[in-house]
Amino acid sequence: MTVDDVVLAASGDTAAFERVYSAHVPRVHGLARRMAGPEAADELTPDVFVRVWQKLGTFRGESSFGTWLHRLAVNVIVERFRTLAVKRERFLADSEPVLEVTAAPVRARPDLAMDLDAAIAELPDGARTIFVLHDVEGYRHEEIATMLGISSGTSKSQLHRARQTLRALLTQKRTAV
Repeated sequence: MTVDDVVLAASGDTAAFERVYSAHVPRVHGLARRMAGPEAADELTPDVFVRVWQKLGTFRGESSFGTWLHRLAVNVIVERFRTLAVKRERFLADSEPVLEVTAAPVRARPDLAMDLDAAIAELPDGARTIFVLHDVEGYRHEEIATMLGISSGTSKSQLHRARQTLRALLTQKRTAV
């Protein structure tokens, strides 16, 4: 993929867009997997590239295309979180609790080693999102706060919670093996 491919794709050249897609799909899928989990990543990745196709004409070249694409991907993923949160709130508001649901106990499987990706996947949604944005992708708390519509203090506390949870998960797995 070249810079020319981005220009050609922006003018409607589908072959050029396919080259752009092929060059960037692994990175976008990895980001979606880390932020939303493996199941959601398969659905979010094409959504990101649909948005790329729609917004490609707005790319002005002030930053690298990869940076622009990454920011757009984060926005699509965060937008999905917001949509799901609204749906969840509507569902909870419209229904009466019928059953008290408790989490099933996690069975230790010493034959499987827990890696960081698996531990990240176990984090609560908010903590996982902020952990990935801050510690994996390198965003500052102020940027995360703006993206997610929260305060930077909330971002900091969620990151702290995520790190503590990860530490506990990894320690628990290490002692179980």
